[in-house]
Amino acid sequence: MTLVPNPILPGCFPDPSVCRVGDDFYLVTSTFEYLPGLPVLRSRDLATWEHVGDVVDRSGQLDYDGVRSSGGLYAPTLRHHDGTFWLVCTLVDPEDDSRGGNFVMTATDPAGPWSDPVWLRDEDGERVAGIDPSIFFDDDGRAWLHGTRLAAEPEWFHQTEVWVRELDLATLTLVGPEHVVWTGAVRGAVWAEGPHLYKVDGTYYLLAAEGGTDFHHAVSVARASSVTGPYEGNKANPVLTHRHLGRGVDVVGVGHADLVEAPDGSWWAVLLAMRVYGGYHYPLGRETFLVPVVWEDGWPVLAPGEGRVPDAVEVPFASTAARPAIQGGASGVVGPDDPRWTAVRALPRDVATPAGEGWDLPVRPATLADRTVPAFLGVRQQHRDVDVTVTLRVPEVAGEQAGVVVRQSERDHVRLLVDGGPGDSRRVVAVHRRGDTDEVVGETTASAAPGAPVVVGLRVRGQDYGLVAGPAGDEPGGSLELVATVDGRTLDSAAAGGFLGLWLGVHATSEGRPTASVVRVERFAYEPVG
Repeated sequence: MTLVPNPILPGCFPDPSVCRVGDDFYLVTSTFEYLPGLPVLRSRDLATWEHVGDVVDRSGQLDYDGVRSSGGLYAPTLRHHDGTFWLVCTLVDPEDDSRGGNFVMTATDPAGPWSDPVWLRDEDGERVAGIDPSIFFDDDGRAWLHGTRLAAEPEWFHQTEVWVRELDLATLTLVGPEHVVWTGAVRGAVWAEGPHLYKVDGTYYLLAAEGGTDFHHAVSVARASSVTGPYEGNKANPVLTHRHLGRGVDVVGVGHADLVEAPDGSWWAVLLAMRVYGGYHYPLGRETFLVPVVWEDGWPVLAPGEGRVPDAVEVPFASTAARPAIQGGASGVVGPDDPRWTAVRALPRDVATPAGEGWDLPVRPATLADRTVPAFLGVRQQHRDVDVTVTLRVPEVAGEQAGVVVRQSERDHVRLLVDGGPGDSRRVVAVHRRGDTDEVVGETTASAAPGAPVVVGLRVRGQDYGLVAGPAGDEPGGSLELVATVDGRTLDSAAAGGFLGLWLGVHATSEGRPTASVVRVERFAYEPVG
């Protein structure tokens, strides 16, 4: 018996969806405006996850231009049928409904390549409305698409409904009548999300999250004798939530679950939740957790005997092998081939070129406040306490800057940038952007000969984000100067809004000026502390 600690995927890995093929489990999560999109993770034991590919990994597969933070890819569902992996998802642009919508992509190998997206439409050619699509393959060969949207005739504000309709697999068109099968387990519950259908022992089960993806998040379940209903809600609904535990509990926002059966016949659920610390704040974002499931009286019981997400789960078939880097177990230099690298609205290799242990990062006019493709590369923050150290060479061009950043969104982020002005003393400025307003929170100089590298970094201890800088060669001895400390409680989505955890990365900008400069990022190290 092996104890598997929760979360199984720390950092911003929300909206997990899982399926099993043979002895292998496959899992995907939302990625919003970050690319590559929709990472595909594989496991044999639900504990150790290996990154095998990404669904959106080619330039031009989807149009991200101008999509704001916390827009982009929402709530994928991954399923396997007749030798093919099926992925359905929503592209959300809150300010341009005509560009977004629900789509399907397929692959015979989950590592890719995946097909280009096909936008889901009905027989009249209209795009499928709503969010969080899911797909269910019945044992008679028919496929059923389902998703959520605002109720057509709501009884209360933000009431949503779950609909089901047959999907023609040959044309990828919705056919036949639509069936609204769910309008909420609890009166007044809002934003039903992440619906999934299953068939167990001849009975159809609908699993859905309700209450919004924050404190009131919850998991509810219903069942029916027909895939199109009518569905009977479980009298125990919600079958899993932490909202009754209050805001002082260590894990909140439990919901958006997906069920999977293991080869040994045991059942499990992956779901999202947030670890809070320093008050009701969660800089690591919505993470992926695991709970056991048993069946009693024809209903799934999640986290039996506890009724809450445990700190660790006993998984009889789990191995004791070391966990891969994607799960946060590795530390040290994050090389250019590491799957943790992401960029905003573009692929990392469309933004920078691998060079040794690091990158050649062309400077762009865009800043992190612009809703375009900035010169930015980053990784999810996956640990409460972590040191990030970046060694870089900044071109000697006045008005250009490069350095280390903590990113929440265009409106809220922190940057510690080295000025490119000539001379052997570089100006280093710390800026906290909060609610679209910049504030200089610290400044220093870093002595470095022209063309010599400079070191900038982060010393994160809980909610304290220390920004440090100094000449190259000083960082092992700990003599980097503390330029400023920023309160992380101003950066998480509880304070700033949105759906994302924090990203730690590098950024270069010419502040709107044309440029041909290139920043050499010689080394980027991510080292958990403790």
